[in-house]
Amino acid sequence: MSFTVKSLPLLLALSLLPGDFASSAGPQPQQNVPTTSHHPRRISMEQLLKRREVPAENRWKLEDMFASQEQWDAEYKEVKGLIQSAADFQGKLDSPEALKKCFELDDKLSLLTERLYVYAHMRQDEDTAAPVYQALSQKAKKLGVEAGEALSFVTPEILALPIEKLDQFIADPSLAGYTFTLTEMKREKAHVLSKAEEALLAQVGTLAQAPQTVFSMLNNADLKFPKIKNEEGKEVELTHGSYIQFLESPDREVRKNAFKAVYETYGKQKNTIAATLSANVNKNVFFSRVRKYPSVLEMSLYGDNIPKEVYTNLIDTIHESLPLMHRYMKLRQKLLGVDELHMYDLFAPLVDEYKLDITFEEAKKITKEGLKPLGEDYLSVLQEGYDKGWIDIYENENKRTGAYSWGAYGTHPYVLLNHNDNLNSMFTLAHEMGHALHSYYSDNALKYRDAQYTIFLAEVASTTNEALLMDYLLNKSTDPKEKMYLLTYYADQFRTTVFRQTMFAEFEKIIHQRAEEGESLTPQDLSAIYYDLNVKYYGKDMVVDKEIEMEWARIPHFYNSFYVYKYATGFSAATSFAKQILEDGKPAVDKYLGFLKSGGSDYSINILSKAGVDMSSPAPIREAMSVFESVIEQMEQLTK
Repeated sequence: MSFTVKSLPLLLALSLLPGDFASSAGPQPQQNVPTTSHHPRRISMEQLLKRREVPAENRWKLEDMFASQEQWDAEYKEVKGLIQSAADFQGKLDSPEALKKCFELDDKLSLLTERLYVYAHMRQDEDTAAPVYQALSQKAKKLGVEAGEALSFVTPEILALPIEKLDQFIADPSLAGYTFTLTEMKREKAHVLSKAEEALLAQVGTLAQAPQTVFSMLNNADLKFPKIKNEEGKEVELTHGSYIQFLESPDREVRKNAFKAVYETYGKQKNTIAATLSANVNKNVFFSRVRKYPSVLEMSLYGDNIPKEVYTNLIDTIHESLPLMHRYMKLRQKLLGVDELHMYDLFAPLVDEYKLDITFEEAKKITKEGLKPLGEDYLSVLQEGYDKGWIDIYENENKRTGAYSWGAYGTHPYVLLNHNDNLNSMFTLAHEMGHALHSYYSDNALKYRDAQYTIFLAEVASTTNEALLMDYLLNKSTDPKEKMYLLTYYADQFRTTVFRQTMFAEFEKIIHQRAEEGESLTPQDLSAIYYDLNVKYYGKDMVVDKEIEMEWARIPHFYNSFYVYKYATGFSAATSFAKQILEDGKPAVDKYLGFLKSGGSDYSINILSKAGVDMSSPAPIREAMSVFESVIEQMEQLTK
């Protein structure tokens, strides 16, 4: 799943490329097999259109951001000049007047750099082989680094001020537009060290990346899987990518062989990978103690000001709901018609291939119908996105794969798709337009600095769109086979995005607690913890195969610690929003639109709470679980 990346002001030092932030490191829910319809998509490189051949109506209008290369060059030159002026403020941030001018410069630099960076990368994504845009992207990236370095003195200089001075700045009316920024700085001050200590920690930064770098090289470059036999009995390569396809195979022997081959391969490297993961955990413990946090978990949540209870409530509430997961496993066993349900059966298709031909034009109409509960204003903005060149629709030669929403403040959002005429592509459209409209509403309601929403909130709007679309499709479906297909799709989203991610989150919590208590993290320790969690989450009707104890070794998310819980909380918040919108109508819609317009103007947890979703309580997760229960009940009715 992707999310809208909006560069925060350079002062806040966040720069991210758009990308596919999958809801698990393993296979995703069974997707519809691509089918053709009125306008067949071309599927081989020889047949794919070159970028210059793509009709204008199928392209996004990047000229809305920069009308020409000359315009981009002029803005680049302007940023270069602004970078030079940053030094004028160094050592002088001791008055409201100087601070305001410095923040204004930071905002302008950040916005212009964001525009240059986003445009260059989106041009490159149109045709990744085009040298001119490869060069432009590198040029924009280097400019961003220069701008960041030029303003790198600002945060340390402000944090070096006495608390009393910071409080004066926070209360000063002339700095009202920066109250939240200054309040955040004050909150962070307790965990910022002396200048010398910070300089030393900065030098440790490269070493701190070592565990993730080593794992990435081992996992992506050095690890080789054996060949296995496919459905036709031919020996084929087993890779990270093909493993997903093999687990989705209707042939159980193929699934089993792929499963065993993958985990036997990881098992041969268990000592190295355990040492790497343990080093990452110990690195986290080091930084949390040096920066005076009570624990690694609390350090990880501190940036977004997320209470620890959000994390622990998620785990505790999902524990309450495990009987639902176990019930779904029993139903999965029945639908597959197997005597025992194994771990390699989790991604097997439950419904025979169901052909859903949905052209892009049809996908737009159906999505708009599904989002009607959000009201006329939302639908009019959605239609504007359809009509005004927000979307780059189809695959072309060398186009970036996947899908994302991106953009820069002051210009409408953009959406990159690689549309196929199927159900999955329609949900992708709904998902990415959710991101796009979140950005649209935030940007139009707020000034630049406050419009930038956090990653904690990023998946909420997109997933709310998917939930509303699913409800619409289920309500209008009269074909039992189609309905079962849709329900299966939805149930697997709950399983992979809520239950699986929460299990990952619990594993991270356990291994960090063990390290903080001075206990070991040997391969045997890690495997035992992980295996026991699988037994707990999947229940007695599942045969928890011994091989699954090595799955911890292939999850790259564990090197970006305490991150995956956001998938589960985001999905739960979105499901709660959708449920309220469908049940309560306009009052809930008004609150939801208020959420979309809030950007990053407050802490994420407060923004959600004002809109009626209190993630510090178990209520939203329980609401999501009630929807999951309804899905299971409908599936059970169809199997009678």
